[in-house]
Amino acid sequence: MKVVLLQDVPNLGRQGDLREVADGYARNYLFPRGLAAPASAGAQRAARARAEALASKADRELRAARELASRLEGFSLTIRARAGDRGRLFGSVTNLDVARGLEQVAGVNVDRRRVLLGEAIKQTGVYRVPVRLHPQVELVLEVRVEADEGKGEQS
Repeated sequence: MKVVLLQDVPNLGRQGDLREVADGYARNYLFPRGLAAPASAGAQRAARARAEALASKADRELRAARELASRLEGFSLTIRARAGDRGRLFGSVTNLDVARGLEQVAGVNVDRRRVLLGEAIKQTGVYRVPVRLHPQVELVLEVRVEADEGKGEQS
């Protein structure tokens, strides 16, 4: 039976593909789960239109990520945190702090999960932090962690 895939199906194909499958597989697995539809002319047109819309959306997202990366290239972010005498932070600087700093300073809203900070920063200094804006676009930010004056250790 010929079917048009409505979603990506592992080991079978991607959304919009036209595939020949066993009748039972189509009736008992693909159709009930909404993964495929019978390969009528209308279903094929709809699947192609959906695939084209997804492709254009992915292209727009990639272009926007590349534009943002070029805007932020060479950008340096300074984060102030409470620290002791030797520069050891009382807390730590996490990916959430970097994402919030980008939003406040550069006006760029980046999901914290896209900030690829291996482990939390616990010492003052300068760090290179990768940020994945898109699966194909990665940017490296310079993050300066400085001791917050006036909020240091109390005697």
